[in-house]
Amino acid sequence: MNFKNVMVAMGITIPMATFVQAQDNLVQYVKPIIGTARMGHTFPGATVPFGSVQLSPETDTLPHDVNGKYVKEVYEYCAGYQYDDKTIVGFAHTHFNGVGHSDLGDFLVMPTVGTLKLNPGEKTKPRSGFRSSFSHATEVSEADYYKVHLDDYNVDAELTSTSRVGVHRYTFPQSSDAHIILDMMYNIYDYQGKDVWTYMRVLDDSTIVGYRQTNGWARNRTVYFAMKFSKPFKNYGYKNFSKNEPYGGFWRRFNINHNFPEMSGHDLRAYFDFDTKNKESIVVKMAISPVSYDGALENMKAEAPGWDFDAIKKDGQAAWNKELHKIEIKAANDSEKVNFYTAMYHSFINPTEYMDRDGQYKGNDQAIHKANDFTNYTTFSLWDTYRAQHPFLDLIQTHRANDMMKSMLAHYDQSSIKMLPVWSHYANDNWCMTGYHAVTVLSDAVVKGINTFDAEEALAACITTSNNPYYDNIPAYKKYGYIPDENSGTSVSTTLEYAFDDWSIAQMAKKLGKDSIYQTYMKRAMNYKNVYDPSIGFMRPKSAAGVFRAKFDPLETDGEGFIEGNSWNFSFYVPQDPMALIQMMGGDKKFVAHLDSLFTMELPDKYFEHTEDISKDGLIGNYVHGNEPSHHVPYLYDYTSQPWKGQARIRMILKSQYHNGSAGLGGNDDTGQMSAWYIFSSLGFYPIAPGSDVYAIGSPAIDNAVLHLENGKIFEIKVKNQSDQNVYVKSVKLNGKLLSKYFIHHGDITNGGVLEFEMSDKPKK
Repeated sequence: MNFKNVMVAMGITIPMATFVQAQDNLVQYVKPIIGTARMGHTFPGATVPFGSVQLSPETDTLPHDVNGKYVKEVYEYCAGYQYDDKTIVGFAHTHFNGVGHSDLGDFLVMPTVGTLKLNPGEKTKPRSGFRSSFSHATEVSEADYYKVHLDDYNVDAELTSTSRVGVHRYTFPQSSDAHIILDMMYNIYDYQGKDVWTYMRVLDDSTIVGYRQTNGWARNRTVYFAMKFSKPFKNYGYKNFSKNEPYGGFWRRFNINHNFPEMSGHDLRAYFDFDTKNKESIVVKMAISPVSYDGALENMKAEAPGWDFDAIKKDGQAAWNKELHKIEIKAANDSEKVNFYTAMYHSFINPTEYMDRDGQYKGNDQAIHKANDFTNYTTFSLWDTYRAQHPFLDLIQTHRANDMMKSMLAHYDQSSIKMLPVWSHYANDNWCMTGYHAVTVLSDAVVKGINTFDAEEALAACITTSNNPYYDNIPAYKKYGYIPDENSGTSVSTTLEYAFDDWSIAQMAKKLGKDSIYQTYMKRAMNYKNVYDPSIGFMRPKSAAGVFRAKFDPLETDGEGFIEGNSWNFSFYVPQDPMALIQMMGGDKKFVAHLDSLFTMELPDKYFEHTEDISKDGLIGNYVHGNEPSHHVPYLYDYTSQPWKGQARIRMILKSQYHNGSAGLGGNDDTGQMSAWYIFSSLGFYPIAPGSDVYAIGSPAIDNAVLHLENGKIFEIKVKNQSDQNVYVKSVKLNGKLLSKYFIHHGDITNGGVLEFEMSDKPKK
């Protein structure tokens, strides 16, 4: 009998935290700095698993556009932070993880000393504003903890968080001119007029509440806050930088800019003054709410009632350790563990909780709702995450995954056009990207039998969504069996995505015994054939008259009918029907040669240098791993006579696209999709077609893994002769039985058992 069982038998209750602390400290392998350089677009700051707050440094204030002209460099700042920058302008409370467009950056806080400055200045002009220089030598980035020294003010800044509260600790030098600035103007992807309205109210000498409404990627987004200081401020005030408020009304009777308890306007920056002793620390707590500042105050009271920064950090890191222990691995070295557990960390940031502690949240209809039997989530980047991120959560975070899908169904109920989410955040859909992939996420859960939501209700929502007359050429798709070239700049890729989504609806219908619906959607799932041109062997834009576009380059990534990719990559996008695709492309031998060419040919810069989402970092030949549409492609070798080629490709991708450094991701992490691909592939299997319970076998890159499933079962992966040279699978056994094909099923994992690989440096031909 183990220690825990002995104590239970004696009637002694021991807090769960005791056992978490007794576990190996997996937090040591999490390096949030990975992906913060170049195009990874991750943030290095503090957050707890799936937390509402993501408290992180901002390194510049580039706007999205100036005088209506797009500022190209702003794309580097989707997460607010770029590793190569030399200055920090403050610490904001909301961020996306690894996206290719952006929003958020709410409630930026910055400590300063000396002359008060209320403009951030420019990074090319040191000391031109309230920004400060910093060095990576003083920077610490851990799970739920960030620290940096602000050189210009001799201030140590530390950050940690709970789910709904960002906690700052600023250690000042001796000064009679210490300030903490609250910048309500700062936005990621900012532009003139993005702030619709801002309001702040001073409740006492250490408490401020308020809200900000913005019109950005999310059109109607309001976030409320409550802010408390551990020390009373001696003075406070603000400046309104708005250029569109000519009328002040009779507020001119007051001196509203200094020590006045109400502040309102479009573009405000407030300040709070302190006297500080040398090495004196001031703790700042900022709680957020989607409903009200009273809700924010209650969130703070429930989650961070005291002022013990270190205790909050300890609890946050214990929460991360608990989640990371859902998969325990053995690897050849710590570098591999860093990649693996940082990938798990990134996969457990989004989606994010979106409700107050009492369950209230603002819905897609802008009304207040209450989640009575589930946790409501937001941040659904579904074009990216339906592929591997959501299947990973289904497997290892089953309860949360169901709550996320219940959130999608609530979004549908609140939608004015009865549509499941496409890319939703903060009670809005920003409609980014293509397809209606929420249907695939819901189908995947029903087919795997893990759903706790009403499957019949979900199927009805999927059917309505797939027939929505408002959305992205669905009427034309239904009329022609494809989207005509003249209707859309992404006519081919959107057709392919719709066909896959329709196939997933068919699988859900089949699971529920709805044969008529199954037949209808299986027919729609075959629409991919309508945009395949057998004369050239590629998917190709086609007119409403049924004529393929005459001038066409399958290498070009822009303007040829595909979104964020080219025909070479998208022509393999038939994960629902690989065997038919192989035959359509000329049979096994020709298909393998075509796959080989994708990885070995060179894609000249001219074909992607004008696009933001495809870069050299994420390219392997013409295979684009830094973007999502090709993530299943290496696993297509499993359907051919040469699966060993896929095994070698997968290991090569793992080594070339994922590293421990700041530039350690070959492309946007896309709210966890890139990281989920890494996790599945490192374990040795991958969900090639969500909506199916089948996983394709790859080439495991760990020595051993133990998956602790929520049903209490354990699934173990053992790998014999694992090394960087032994990338080929010599044999694979499931519970002692030799597999004859390179596929396993979801139930094989969730029933518990052992998957055993024997590896070799020679392919098994």
